[in-house]
Amino acid sequence: MAKLTLKDIDLKDKTVLVRADFNVPQDAALKITDDTRIRATLPTLKYILENGARKLVLISHLGRPDGKPVEKYSLKPVAARLKELLGQDVLFLNDCAGPAIKQEIDKAKERVILLENLRYHAEEEANDSNFAKQLASLADVFVNDAFGTAHRAHASTEGVTHFLKSAAGFLLEKEIKYLGDAVKNPQKPFMLILGGAKVSDKIGVIENLLPKCDAIIVGGGMAYTFLKAQGKEIGNSKLEKDKLELAKSILDKAKQLNKEILLPVDNLVVDKIDPNAKGEIVGESIPEGKIAVDIGPKTIKLFQDKLSQAKTIIWNGPLGIFEMDAFSSGTREVAKFISTLKAVTIIGGGDTAAAVAKFKLEDKMSHISTGGGASLEFLEGKTLPGIAALTEKS
Repeated sequence: MAKLTLKDIDLKDKTVLVRADFNVPQDAALKITDDTRIRATLPTLKYILENGARKLVLISHLGRPDGKPVEKYSLKPVAARLKELLGQDVLFLNDCAGPAIKQEIDKAKERVILLENLRYHAEEEANDSNFAKQLASLADVFVNDAFGTAHRAHASTEGVTHFLKSAAGFLLEKEIKYLGDAVKNPQKPFMLILGGAKVSDKIGVIENLLPKCDAIIVGGGMAYTFLKAQGKEIGNSKLEKDKLELAKSILDKAKQLNKEILLPVDNLVVDKIDPNAKGEIVGESIPEGKIAVDIGPKTIKLFQDKLSQAKTIIWNGPLGIFEMDAFSSGTREVAKFISTLKAVTIIGGGDTAAAVAKFKLEDKMSHISTGGGASLEFLEGKTLPGIAALTEKS
């Protein structure tokens, strides 16, 4: 990549400001329920500490506190978890900018310091230049390791780079490599699996990757808008009426480009979405009053047969309501199958990453993106401000 990366910068005796993505889920007692995002940035943090940095100052957001302090969005629990994972003291400071914070950092005995939620300040999301300058004044060099926020031009992702030499951390570098290679120069055959509720969420990805990929496999709620566009009956299944013409045009374009779009040929349907609802398998046409909640066994086999030929697979969006065990079979069986292939398998963040984690298949995929929205925008071919702003290699 043409941007500076962690190994390109001299860390010795430097104070290093790291933008991490510690936007982790917590329960009502503010206990972290999934520390994946914290663990994902550990290689970057350990490398900085092992290569002579004087201090490591960490910044992040958590939730949407709308520019004011909200106790349930404090990063304090993250500091406690980081201390356990790093095996050393982590100083937590109750703000993230200003002269008092700079003094605290300068006099701190601890090498690792976590600052309070950036979004307690409205200036963060406004990409306020003075706020970015305050953040930059805390350190000698900036490292962005928060791919999940790279599609946002905020003070801590884009603004700060105007005042400090800026490099990509290992996690961000890995995201750029895997997603970048898949988009620009994928090993062929290249196949795309798209699911989730809405066609509208995936329009940009389809338009950007349809000319480049060999086949698109469509499941989840979005499949039923495509099936309806083909004149199939879909009962009470998910439908975006205003996207029917778009779905038709995508199917027509695929035909013109000689690209295959695979849709469900059988479906698991219920009367109502309830984990205890009695399901039945029907064909392509869904009876009146029924709701499709997962793909059926013939579709699973159809998708697996096609995917068996792939050398690169990008998957964004589950193939059914996987959160309910009774409706998780399609997502689970396709995930298990692609985890056995000799192919580059890229899981595009959000619900798909959660599904792969639920089925304990994370370590069998080539890459699991840490950013749902960011990975979608990257796959759409958009420029991500947090990456574009990093210092160019000379």
